[in-house]
Amino acid sequence: MEARFELALCAALESPDRVVARQLGSGVTVPGNRIVDVCVLAPGPAFDDRAAITPERIPDPAIDASVGPGKAVPVNEAFDRPMDRARDVVDAAVEAGYLERERHDGRSTVRATARYPDDWIGSLTAIENKPDLGEPGDLEAQLRYDVALGLFDEVVLATGSYVTRAHLNRIPDAVGVWRFDPTSSEREVVREPTRLDPGTAGVEIREERASRTDVAVVSPASKARKRRRIAERAYGKGWRPAPPGCAHASTTVDGRPYCGEFDRVVVPGRECGTGCPAYDPAAPPTDDRDRLRDEHSAWVAEPERGGPRRQSGLSRFS
Repeated sequence: MEARFELALCAALESPDRVVARQLGSGVTVPGNRIVDVCVLAPGPAFDDRAAITPERIPDPAIDASVGPGKAVPVNEAFDRPMDRARDVVDAAVEAGYLERERHDGRSTVRATARYPDDWIGSLTAIENKPDLGEPGDLEAQLRYDVALGLFDEVVLATGSYVTRAHLNRIPDAVGVWRFDPTSSEREVVREPTRLDPGTAGVEIREERASRTDVAVVSPASKARKRRRIAERAYGKGWRPAPPGCAHASTTVDGRPYCGEFDRVVVPGRECGTGCPAYDPAAPPTDDRDRLRDEHSAWVAEPERGGPRRQSGLSRFS
């Protein structure tokens, strides 16, 4: 099953010098048009400054708001949007720990808890999982989309199949190819990816038909903002799903949900619950996702304000 392959790959890629996340939207002009299976975030120079703010995702409108860590700003002046929508953003940003809410002269004001760093994202790698190349589905179109848009620094195809020359000829030359064994976690680099240039304009494939292809040119500024959103989502989300509330459920050493009845890793949102014949409602097993993620990745569960926790950098996928 592709989802179990994906979880095994995420576990194999996780490292103290990177952040790994699953299922992130990468469409720009049509946000739901493309979902990336796995994203690897490499820290940039100011990564520690970002990690020191909050372990949660910071809402993009809060980052763009005219508010900093200095003087508190009235909400209606900080956000260029209707007041009800501004309040929703403030609520989310306060809960995340990025904004603080105050009242001055009867007015609701906000200030940032820290300056948001501009250069905390080193690189972003998109990985498309296709365990069986005999059932490619929309693989070629998805990879063409990623390369044409150039939103990520690198694009990789991960498969469990033996990769032939014919397979390589059907995907864009810029896409790297890995052969991955989810049982042993061994990974063979069949072809290295070619580095893309997110700093230039890209072409987003909006719709492909037999007679025509609908595209949109995406500016470097739009790509930069989308990369920040993806990085924030990756930092806040991670890759481990919550274990299910079932008597047969446990977790593997690396935090993947495991079913004792079927003796394998499971994907709770797809395989567990009332639709499973072996489902036996119970309290879920201890959820160690935050502890494991803190110990094994660059993500910081409990940031210490006032200084960096570590120096980070991505040393390839070794």
